[in-house]
Amino acid sequence: MAGSIAAVALPMSASAADMESRFKAPPSAYDWTITVGVEGKVEPIFQGSKDFTVRPNPLFDIRRYGTPERFRAPRDGIGFGLFEGSNFQIGPVGQIRIGRRESDDRTALHGLGNVPWAGEIGAFAEYWFMPWLRARAEVRQGVTGHHGLVADLTADAVVPVTRQLTLSGGPRATLVTAAANRPYFSIDDIQSAASGLPVFSAGGGLRSVGAGAQARYFWTPQIATHVFVEYDRLTGDVADSPLVTQRGSPNQVTIGFGITRSFDIKQPW
Repeated sequence: MAGSIAAVALPMSASAADMESRFKAPPSAYDWTITVGVEGKVEPIFQGSKDFTVRPNPLFDIRRYGTPERFRAPRDGIGFGLFEGSNFQIGPVGQIRIGRRESDDRTALHGLGNVPWAGEIGAFAEYWFMPWLRARAEVRQGVTGHHGLVADLTADAVVPVTRQLTLSGGPRATLVTAAANRPYFSIDDIQSAASGLPVFSAGGGLRSVGAGAQARYFWTPQIATHVFVEYDRLTGDVADSPLVTQRGSPNQVTIGFGITRSFDIKQPW
């Protein structure tokens, strides 16, 4: 009897295992999706300048394979979510601030010396109040160039017009400590004597307020292009700096065009 039961049970067990493996999703061939790209930006020569230059800007993003691409605004730093929910993300972020050299504008920057590139690292948090409304905050510490704190606060309405085209835009604000402003807007005794500008000490606070808008178009699921415009109005001590009042402008406009390409990869370890 035991032999008969075993003879029946073994085929049934094998059949159940076969059915389970048949309907079980096969393992994915990929683990991550990486997006890389580049932007060309027409922007002020230095923050506070009234003249413009063209600069390239690299783009990078990484997400788990199979998850939708996250919305990115032009002001967003490079980061990734360590803690994620259905409508929020929190994680590390970084930005690089272009250095300032006297040779960039020999008239406006004469006598003020050079300021090196600034690396800023910190954390971000973003929250989707509605499927079309995102708020984001970044707080970053300068580690080169300046050693102050910078906080960017942004909000964007994100409107898919078609499956390929998405429009977005909203308000911006930047707050900084005095240590983040001084290298760019303060003028000491030596700089004053060399440049002819009065001595000035820049404090912290609200550095700028403004707004931005972007249009993004997917030519294929992997290739997309975008155009954007960002406007900032310098405020507080920054707007009062002699560099801005006598040789620059508090109105700052940036226009950009970019292209990105996504790749699916297998985790190498």
